[in-house]
Amino acid sequence: MGSNNDHKEVTFEFPPFIRVYKDGHMERIVEPKFTPPSSSLDPTTNVSSKDVIIDSKTGLSARLYLPQVQESQSKLPLLIYIHGGGFCIESAFSPLYHSYLNSLVAQANVVAISIEYRKAPDYLIPICYEDSWSSIEWVVSESEKEEWFKKYVDFQRVFIAGDSAGGNITHNMAIRAGCFDLKGLKIKGIALIHPYFAKELVGDEIGDVGMEREGKFWKFICPLTTGLDDPLVCPRKDRNISKLGCEKVLVCVAEKDGLRDRGWFYYQNLGKSGWNGVLEFMETEGENHVFHLFNPTSEKAGDLMKRLVSFINTSE
Repeated sequence: MGSNNDHKEVTFEFPPFIRVYKDGHMERIVEPKFTPPSSSLDPTTNVSSKDVIIDSKTGLSARLYLPQVQESQSKLPLLIYIHGGGFCIESAFSPLYHSYLNSLVAQANVVAISIEYRKAPDYLIPICYEDSWSSIEWVVSESEKEEWFKKYVDFQRVFIAGDSAGGNITHNMAIRAGCFDLKGLKIKGIALIHPYFAKELVGDEIGDVGMEREGKFWKFICPLTTGLDDPLVCPRKDRNISKLGCEKVLVCVAEKDGLRDRGWFYYQNLGKSGWNGVLEFMETEGENHVFHLFNPTSEKAGDLMKRLVSFINTSE
């Protein structure tokens, strides 16, 4: 029998995501607060939002965003956004992402859906990927039913974007989109903001201890994985990478981010893969991982926002 202290003894910790105890129970180190949608116009951005249930059986849900629109204007692009948080923390409904989506929707003048996928360790990978794909399929099925989609969305101009783990999921959704018919939904581009991919044997050397720890974490949240060479986190190992189902890709990295070289390596390898789309790259000097979420009013966060807005609104 375990001792009374087993529930206090930490056997594995991966800050700022999860903590595992000797008796087997787990906890998230950070639990996000819930921010309600803005049923009326958000006072700062004039963006409306509402929550929808995608699958009542699993509880899969999302938040929709609508900019202030004129009835006579043309239909708008759709942005599918996938939040970050190491597959374990954060939420589409947190203050951090609600505020960011309000700003992005207002500046890019797009309709958006922010996916609340189920998170590890309660729901182990690949659940987050399955939930994200189910959400995209839901968008297709609701294109003529959901009021905001039917009235305001041009389904020939769909973009997927995500940061950190959400950038990883975004890439994998584009791979699926290149392999399966989305029945009228056309993904024009994807934006990967400080994406998480596995450590490669280049660039940001983290040493054997760091590699072992990262591998242990990935194995913990994805028990059926082959390891850090899994195509889910190591795109160059994916035989379908050249089938990426979009016309253009924007990869954004930050100079001081430990994931910087991984994003650069992804950009290089995608360019060599045989995929024939347009590939763009942006590096923000002197900044760290997802700095734009924590300091959204800074000049460099503004520059990143402008680049993303331009990426969505430039037709070519």
